[in-house]
Amino acid sequence: MVITLEGRLGSQYLLLSLLLLAAWEEGSGQVQYSVAEEAKHGTFVGRIAQDLGLELAELVPRLFRVASKGHGDLLEVNLQNGILFVNSRIDREELCGRSLECSIHLEVIVDRPLQVFHVEVEVKDINDNAPVFRLKEQRVLIYESRLPDSLFPLEGASDADVGSNSLLSYKLSSSEYFALDVKTNSDDNTQIGLVLRKSLDREEAPEHNLLLTATDEGKPELTGTVQLLVTVLDVNDNAPSFEQTEYEVRIFENSGNGTIVIRLNASDRDEGVNGEISYSFNSLVPTVVRDQFRIDPNTGEIVTKGNLDFEKLNLYKIRVDATDKGHPPMAGHCTVLLKVLDKNDNVPQIALTSLSLPIREDAQLGTVIALISVSDLDFGANGQVTCSLTPHVPFKLVSTFKNYYSLVLESTLDRESVENYVLVVTARDGGSPSLSATASVSVEVADVNDNAPAFAQPEYTVFVKENNPPGCHIFTVSARDADAQENALVSYSLVERRVGERALSSYVSVHAESGKVYALQPLDHEELELLQFQVSARDAGVPPLGSNVTLQVFVLDENDNAPALLPLRPGAGGAGGALSELVSRSVGAGHVVAKVRAVDADSGYNAWLSYELQPAAGGARSPFRVALYTGEISTTRSLDEADLARQRLLVLVKDHGEPALTATATVLLSLVESGQAPKASSRVLAGAAGAEAALVDVNVYLIIAICAVSSLLVLTLLLYTALRCSAPPTEGACGPGKPTLVCSSAVGSWSYSQQRRQRVCSGEGPPKADLMAFSPSHPPCMVVGDMSEQQDLNDEHCAK
Repeated sequence: MVITLEGRLGSQYLLLSLLLLAAWEEGSGQVQYSVAEEAKHGTFVGRIAQDLGLELAELVPRLFRVASKGHGDLLEVNLQNGILFVNSRIDREELCGRSLECSIHLEVIVDRPLQVFHVEVEVKDINDNAPVFRLKEQRVLIYESRLPDSLFPLEGASDADVGSNSLLSYKLSSSEYFALDVKTNSDDNTQIGLVLRKSLDREEAPEHNLLLTATDEGKPELTGTVQLLVTVLDVNDNAPSFEQTEYEVRIFENSGNGTIVIRLNASDRDEGVNGEISYSFNSLVPTVVRDQFRIDPNTGEIVTKGNLDFEKLNLYKIRVDATDKGHPPMAGHCTVLLKVLDKNDNVPQIALTSLSLPIREDAQLGTVIALISVSDLDFGANGQVTCSLTPHVPFKLVSTFKNYYSLVLESTLDRESVENYVLVVTARDGGSPSLSATASVSVEVADVNDNAPAFAQPEYTVFVKENNPPGCHIFTVSARDADAQENALVSYSLVERRVGERALSSYVSVHAESGKVYALQPLDHEELELLQFQVSARDAGVPPLGSNVTLQVFVLDENDNAPALLPLRPGAGGAGGALSELVSRSVGAGHVVAKVRAVDADSGYNAWLSYELQPAAGGARSPFRVALYTGEISTTRSLDEADLARQRLLVLVKDHGEPALTATATVLLSLVESGQAPKASSRVLAGAAGAEAALVDVNVYLIIAICAVSSLLVLTLLLYTALRCSAPPTEGACGPGKPTLVCSSAVGSWSYSQQRRQRVCSGEGPPKADLMAFSPSHPPCMVVGDMSEQQDLNDEHCAK
């Protein structure tokens, strides 16, 4: 401790330190107390202030305090009465472990003057810990051959207390086989063991469960237990034994190789290798037995090695040993008497001759296919043979002489249904039990060209984008011929006809072997929307047979035509190809001054035009605007003197194709006073009125046509549904194939699309009408009811 006094010299500091040290040494002393462990909070330990000679009134002023190294606040002093008491739980085993002496050292410090007192508090042990075994269960392995009085060591218990509280005694549960042996060495170390009182027999009791209890000498006594599991190990003290000493078995002669004669079963009361049994023939068994039989050493099965013949030997005496695998091994014995029974042991023989194969499928009934003869070496009823044919086939057996038969055709053949027959001829004798033999005859049916090639569908619908590359593969037709070899070899060709002024072969071709259909030249949707033709399939039979399939090739539109501009009115024009008009300055906002007209040779979205006004040079705002879909140019406000006399407008005309194509129209507007160009204005108004009237007429006609076609479609669908429900469907010579759906953006849309009703027929019957409906509300699709995955691949190939 260092005490600093301000304003004093260094020598004065040294003198004061010496005085304080002398006072410390003079006040030093030591007091001893004792307390039991696990005492409750507040338990009285001692009157520490009184024992140290301190007044209660000076405890607080002199800064009375208690310190203990490593023991925290186990003990505390009440400054009001000077009593030392237990402040928190005291565990002697935690503080001192197994040490016999255990105490808590306290330092009591007071100031003015400084004094230090040493207090020793002894912690007394109580019996608060029960004996504990390290394992909950101890296993002891003992051979059943161990003699009585044999000792088997056990692991004892431990007690965390000291003194008499840690002294242990042991007790074993009652057992007629075991007793407990307890010994104490010179160093007070206790050893316990299990003593065998009488001989063990594993076959009677393989396990023994005992309970070992340890009790200390504390007050009150505490105990601990452990389960002893004694396992009795086996010793080879039992020989294998059979259920019988002699077995009698009967078996027919000519039993097949590997026939089980008997399965012997011996048992051994031992376990493990001592109970594992191996079977064998006794050394006295003669060679003739060993040549005819064998025994499985693991299962005890006796099986035949060769054919038994009643006429040679009809009784076998077999001696069998069952030996365990213990040390030394022990054996049991039994005898098997085997009697051989006589039977009908000669099987009929079948011979096939004069086979006439293959047989044509158009062969006449009664045609002889093969000759069959049967025989049997037995005599009497055992040698009488009957012959039968299985399964149910268009053939039969006809008896021609004793034991001779002919295999003949009984009903017509069809190679496409069954191309090969496997006949089973069965010969059975009259023995009891009867013996039989079978022979298989494979009859191959030769093909005759009696089936024409057949297509999966009578009609296919194909979609091809226009502007395809020449030689593009657009579809593959495939016909199947149920015949075989050259009769099923199919070749394809076009059914030639005229398409307008040109031959069909100038548009498409078909590969003779693969059936692939190619477009020989680029197709133009604007020139040809639908190409319908037939492909013929012929086989190579004699005479050849064939059939046709119809292909409907729809040419899909692509955006390959840019919008074309039309004059504002007949005879109108301007310098450099521009369109010019005179506009009076007196017109108001929204007045139509001109109209840009354009057409697109494409169809659908590709022909749907929109108009945009290009911004003027310099960013000046124009007093004119153009309608998005009509092309009408109108004023956005009233014209005034500030507007330029000559207005040059650029109108961009764009279709909705992918990619979009555009055209630009230049419109020159001359602003004049209201009285300077009446005639021109009247002509403009008259031309605009005529154009609007024509447009209105066209729109009216278009709406009427759409409504009529939609009504006709609904009526047709209702009528078709009623007919389907009331009568079976019929198909005409020019009847449609599977239904075809064409969606928007594939071949057209509602706005100015080229809607047509195509009347197309293959030539075999009256024409038919194909109705194509367009809807802008549906997303583009290319789904067709009767198109195959191969056609989708062809479209992708052609699109490239």
